[in-house]
Amino acid sequence: MSSTLFKRGFLSLIVTQFFGAANDNILKGILVFMVIDGGVWEGRLGSGGQGIVGACFTLPFILLSGYAGQFADRNSKRYVSILVKVIEIPIALLALVGFWFGSLWITLGALVALTCQSAFFGPAKYGMIPELVESRDLSRANGSINMMTNIAVIVGTQAAGTIADIYNPLPKPGMANSPPVLWLPGAVMVAVAIVGLIAILFMTRLEPGDRSLRYDLNPLATYISAIRQMSRSPLLMVMFAWGYFYFLAGLALLILPEYTVVLKAYHVSRSEVSVLLGVMGVAIGIGSALAGLISGHAIRPRLIPFGAAGLTLFFVLLGTIPPTLPALSPWWRIMASPIAGLIFGAGVSAGFYIIPLQALLQRLAPGDERGRMLGTANGISFTFLLLASLLYAIIRPAFGTTAGQQHPEKIFVLCAILMIAGVVFFLWRLRVRGFSFAKVD
Repeated sequence: MSSTLFKRGFLSLIVTQFFGAANDNILKGILVFMVIDGGVWEGRLGSGGQGIVGACFTLPFILLSGYAGQFADRNSKRYVSILVKVIEIPIALLALVGFWFGSLWITLGALVALTCQSAFFGPAKYGMIPELVESRDLSRANGSINMMTNIAVIVGTQAAGTIADIYNPLPKPGMANSPPVLWLPGAVMVAVAIVGLIAILFMTRLEPGDRSLRYDLNPLATYISAIRQMSRSPLLMVMFAWGYFYFLAGLALLILPEYTVVLKAYHVSRSEVSVLLGVMGVAIGIGSALAGLISGHAIRPRLIPFGAAGLTLFFVLLGTIPPTLPALSPWWRIMASPIAGLIFGAGVSAGFYIIPLQALLQRLAPGDERGRMLGTANGISFTFLLLASLLYAIIRPAFGTTAGQQHPEKIFVLCAILMIAGVVFFLWRLRVRGFSFAKVD
């Protein structure tokens, strides 16, 4: 690791991003579990209702990332980061109210508000990385922040499963139900938001933004302008290849919580199923860190098809191998299962796919327009996530709707087919645009 990655500014960013990502996944994770098999909210959004939760999570990013990119370019990215972290605290309090009173709609409102806040953090977060580290360290910086982000996903998703079990305990054969702890989800979110705010206050001063920049109130204008500029270079296809990953990741992340249904015969808890989400988070983090280390002081686009091939293989295996658990104690049976091993392989492959694309986005974007271009890339990636949520809600009933006959894990086969089609198209288009897959210094 280069010493530039251990300066105060970049460390402050990593810690802040960690707690922000953890809070996002705590709220989203608990909501997903509650609409799948969560007592009072079960079935309120229909079969595949977690797709609706996913849509609520992604739509604000699509609508606001253009504004967020302009805001990041007009102001110091440190100021933007502090502002959004201050706003996160009242949003967490709103979630506390929703969970306390058992209101699905208030809690969904808090999720939408939290994603609005995160939408404004995204362009500032990725745009400040080139200001905090030297250009030769972009791959390693992105690998490091992705690794920490995915550790946050592990912590957040595992916490979500545990908190969901305490907030609304599932019935256990031959045992009395524990009383629900209604205040717990909101209280945890408030605490995490406060720690994230403290962390960003250690951020070093950054260059002021372009105060002469005039806001365009058309939410699509920034996207259209940025896409036109990107279309003059390979940057456009790089952005779409990066966003397409989020389409497939979105489908996968909607499948995993349904292993409470897939493995119903084993009486798995939400906490156990959260382990699978945690395994994926660990694996993406490891894959991202390895991709960054292999890249060294350069960007290596040849890692992209390698990662895509691994994702295709593991998606096929996840969708075709019958899901079973070994005869071990809870938690260990999940960790030792073939399911966890295949998810781990898919996650490591994902890291190899996304890190070169992420570094290329930052490297190829002009410095004075980096916020707007990264905001556009953020909007595109969340558009893909929204499409994944809508597709999942549409196709989920086709994979079984009655107890004992549900096979949502077979959607992984569709993910593999889409991965092959997507990577062939994007690599072909990059070749047509004259993009070289040799390393970029």
